[in-house]
Amino acid sequence: METKPSSSSANFVDQLVCPGDVVLDLSSMTNQTIKLGGGLRQECDAISVMKAGKLRFSKPNKYWVENSQKRYVPHAEDSVLGIVADSRSDNFLVDIKGPAIAFLPVLAFEGGTRRNIPKFEIGTLLYVRVVKANPGMNPELSCTDATGKAAEFGALKDGYMFECTTGLSRRLLSSPTCPVLDALGKKISFEIAVGLNGRVWVKAASPQTTVIVANAIMNSETLSDAQQRIMVEKLLQRIQ
Repeated sequence: METKPSSSSANFVDQLVCPGDVVLDLSSMTNQTIKLGGGLRQECDAISVMKAGKLRFSKPNKYWVENSQKRYVPHAEDSVLGIVADSRSDNFLVDIKGPAIAFLPVLAFEGGTRRNIPKFEIGTLLYVRVVKANPGMNPELSCTDATGKAAEFGALKDGYMFECTTGLSRRLLSSPTCPVLDALGKKISFEIAVGLNGRVWVKAASPQTTVIVANAIMNSETLSDAQQRIMVEKLLQRIQ
């Protein structure tokens, strides 16, 4: 059965919302579990907006407010790109562009034990998952998915990392594939890792192709779907 937004939020999904707007009434959602992302908070049975943007819904049950900003506020289950800032006996300290430094336990890896602790130099780029993100506490990270498998998480080698707004990073991760990535993927081969904290890593066969991909992504934020495809065609003409 297809999962749809709750009827109490249907009028707000994909619409602009402002701080104070009540977008969900939990009293009318019996036997339903929802997940709240950035920009939303619960007050009794009401889910209200904390920042201006568009209310988004993703299957099966997650709601968040999407906007474009440089500042990243960590939330549990976010996939982010972090930079190793220091290492301790039990943790790696990782910069994820949040208000506080995050920590990655040395055992938070698939099959992690004291005998096979990974060694990361300061400055190493990691693709990690936010496990805990409570106010007033340092976020906790992991290099495994919810089932304990490494999946796509871990160190990212070579390639090029650049920063963008959190709104653009969410669009790059949206389904169906956003036009700029779809157009690029039809013409050239490249690897990409997108963090919800506004960091993107790209790796292609040559530095020139890597720069083309990065420029296309950064230029796409303010363009329509059709304009993104036209822009990609013009950029790709430089490497043909």
